[in-house]
Amino acid sequence: MNKIYKCIFLSTAITLTCYNLKAQDMPAYLDQKQPIEVRVKDALSRMTLEEKVALCTAQSKFSSHGVPRLGIPEIWMSDGSHGVREEISWDSWNPAGWSNDACTGFPALTCLAATWNPDMAMLYGKSIGEEFRYRHKDVMLGPGLNIYRTPLCGRNYEYMGEDPYLTSEIAVPYVEGVQKNGVAACAKHYILNNQETWRDSVDVELSDRALHEIYLPAWKAVVQRAHIWTIMGSYNLIRGKHGCENDFTLNQILKKDFGFDGVVISDWGGAHNTFDSALGGLDIEMGSWTNGMSSGKNFAYDDYFLARDYLKALKEGEIPENNVDDKAARILRLIFRTAMNQNKPWGSFATEEHFKAARAIGDEGIVLLKNDKRKLLPINPKNYKKILVVGENATRSLTAGGGAAGLKVVHEVSPLSALQAKYGDAVHYTMGYASGPCVYGQVVPPAYSEDSLRSEAIKEAKKADLIIYIGGLNKNFRQDCESGDRLSLNLPFGQDELIEGLAKANKNIIVTLLSGNAVAMPWVNLVPSIIQGWYLGSEAGNSLADILSGDVNPSGKLPFTFPVKLSDVGAHSFGADVYPGVNHKETYKEDIFVGYRWAEKKGIAPLFPFGQGLSYTTFKYGKAAASADEMDKDGKIKLTIPITNTGKVSGKEVMQLYIGEENPSVPRPIKELKGFDKIELAPGETKIVTFTITPGQLAFYDENQKSWRSESGRFKAFIGSSSEDIRQIIPFKLK
Repeated sequence: MNKIYKCIFLSTAITLTCYNLKAQDMPAYLDQKQPIEVRVKDALSRMTLEEKVALCTAQSKFSSHGVPRLGIPEIWMSDGSHGVREEISWDSWNPAGWSNDACTGFPALTCLAATWNPDMAMLYGKSIGEEFRYRHKDVMLGPGLNIYRTPLCGRNYEYMGEDPYLTSEIAVPYVEGVQKNGVAACAKHYILNNQETWRDSVDVELSDRALHEIYLPAWKAVVQRAHIWTIMGSYNLIRGKHGCENDFTLNQILKKDFGFDGVVISDWGGAHNTFDSALGGLDIEMGSWTNGMSSGKNFAYDDYFLARDYLKALKEGEIPENNVDDKAARILRLIFRTAMNQNKPWGSFATEEHFKAARAIGDEGIVLLKNDKRKLLPINPKNYKKILVVGENATRSLTAGGGAAGLKVVHEVSPLSALQAKYGDAVHYTMGYASGPCVYGQVVPPAYSEDSLRSEAIKEAKKADLIIYIGGLNKNFRQDCESGDRLSLNLPFGQDELIEGLAKANKNIIVTLLSGNAVAMPWVNLVPSIIQGWYLGSEAGNSLADILSGDVNPSGKLPFTFPVKLSDVGAHSFGADVYPGVNHKETYKEDIFVGYRWAEKKGIAPLFPFGQGLSYTTFKYGKAAASADEMDKDGKIKLTIPITNTGKVSGKEVMQLYIGEENPSVPRPIKELKGFDKIELAPGETKIVTFTITPGQLAFYDENQKSWRSESGRFKAFIGSSSEDIRQIIPFKLK
C-alpha cells in the first residue's frame, strides 16, 4: 500500500503530528517537491482568519505561532550576529538555565568588516549558521547593518562601519552563508538606528539622497543579492513614524522598490498601534508583556497590537483581509524555508572547526595602526627578558555583556593567558586600571583605587623591557553596549593618563585597544606601536598573540575613520538637533557626508583614516593601465594594477578603488569607495589586480527624479591603500 508517513515536530508543545496519507491525498503545502509559492497558496487556503492572525504575534519571548491544526510549526528565534545567545525563559528575559547552550563566540562584526574580505564573511556566516541550525533556531537576529554615523553609538560594535559599499560587500556573503543552513538571517535594525540615546523615541529627518546613498544600500544588497528572508524593524521614528510601522520605509521602499518577499519582524516592543502596524508593513510583532518591553501582565500575547485588536479590525472590515493574507503568506514562506525545510543540513555547535574560523577571522580583522622606526612589532622574545602586560582587558571577558549580543561561551582565551603560553615566564601582569562590573542599564563604579592601580603599573613598567598595554572599551553600559551611547570619545577609567605615564616610564610600549568604536588618542605621539584589536570572541587571546608575535602578518583595515576629536565628526559639527536631537527630533545635517566623506569635504586630517592598516611587509603598487579613457552609458572601463610584495615575509594587502566626479551638478564627496580586493603575496611575488568601472558606480540619487542618475563629465579613479594613502589617480570621462 503506497503511503507516506509525514511527521512534523512541534517543539513548543513537545508533540508529534503524524500524517498517514496516500500520495495523491497529500496536501500541497506538505509536499517538499512543490514550489514554495504553490505550498504557500495551498496552506493559506486552508487557514481560518484566526489562524492567519495568530501567525503575526509572539507566543513566547523568542518564538511566534505556527498552525498546529495543519501541522505547521512555530518559528524559533535567537539573538545572533556574533554567536547564539544562551537559551532564554519562555516568558521572561531570565536565562533558562540550560547546561548545553554555551556557544562559540565569533568576533564582533566591526572585526569582520575590518577583514575587508568577503571570503571571511562567507566563512563567518556559514559557521554561525551551523550553530543556529544545531540549536534548532529558525531565525538568527542579525547581522546589524546600521551605518557608523557617530563614534559614540553604543551598538557600533554590532555593525560594519561607516561605508555603505564596504558594508554591502561584507553583509551579502555573511547572509548567504547563514541561510545555506536553512536558518533565516534577520538584518537589523531597519532603518536609521544610528544611536542608542532615545533609541525608542528619536525622530530622524534626513534628505532622500542621504537615505538612498548612505543608509539604504546595504539593505538593498542583502535583499536583492543575498535574498535575505527576514528583516527587523527599528525602534526609532523616521519622518514621524516608527520604524516598525513605517509605510514609506517598509511598504514602499523595502517591499515594493527592493522586492523583499520575506518577513518584517518588530524589534521587541517596537510596535505601538494596531492600525499603523497592520498597514505600515509589520508582519510579526515580538516582545514581552503588554507593551512589549517593560510593563503589564505576564503572558499577555493576546493583548499585542497584531493579536486580538487586529482580528477585531479585520472582522469588522476596518482593515481588509488581504492585509493579513499578505502577512500570513510571507510567514508561511519563511516557515517553509526554515522550520519545514527537510533538506537543510544538521548543523554543528562549538566545534574545533568553528573555533578555528573565529581565530582566522580575528587574525584578519586586527589592524596595525602604528609601528614606528623602532619596530617593536612583531615581538622578538630574544630581545626582552621581562614583558609586562598592563590593562584590565588582558583578563576581562569581552564576550559577555553589551545587551542582546552578549554571549555564554564554551571558552574565552584571554590575551594574558595566550601571551603567557607564547612567551612563558617572561610575561608579568598588573591591572593598571579597573572598570566596574557589567550591569545592564547601569554604570557601576570599580572597587579599586584608580590612583593606586596606576602607580603600581608605572612602577612595574620601569623594571620591564617591554610593555604590552591591553585596554580600550568594554561591554559595560555607556561603553559598547545596547541602550546607551558613550559620553566621551576619550578612553574611560583613567586610561589616557595611565598610557601617558607608562610611555614616559618605558619607551618600549605597544598599545593594544579592544573596542568596537574609535577613541581619542592624546598620547598617540608618545607610543611607538598601536594595534586596534576589536572584540575577538572565544579565540581573542590567540588571535592577538598571533599578530603580536608575527605568526600572522596583520592585514586588517579600518572600516571607519578615527577622528582626532569629536567635533571632527559630521554628526557632531552642528548643534544638538543633529546629535542627539532636541525634544527627541534629530536632523542629519551632515547629509551624505558621513565618515571619511565629511573629513575630506572639510579638509580635516583624521587620527587614522578609513581603510588604514599596516603590515609587517611592504607593497609596491605598479603603474595602472586603463582599457579606455572614456565610456558611454552602456560601457565600462577596466583598470589593471600590478602589486608586488617588496618585503621579506608573506602578507595580504587590500587595494582600494575610490571614484570622484570633478565638477558635479550637485554636492558630492571628493571620492567614494567603489571597489576593493584583498591579495595575498609571497615575498617578491607580483599579482595583477583588475577593477571594472561601470556608469552605475558613478551615479548619485536624483531627488527630483526620485531615481539614480549618472551624468556626463570628468571623473577620477583613485587607487590606494587607504582613503588617504592614494598611490595613483586615473582620469576618465563619461559621455
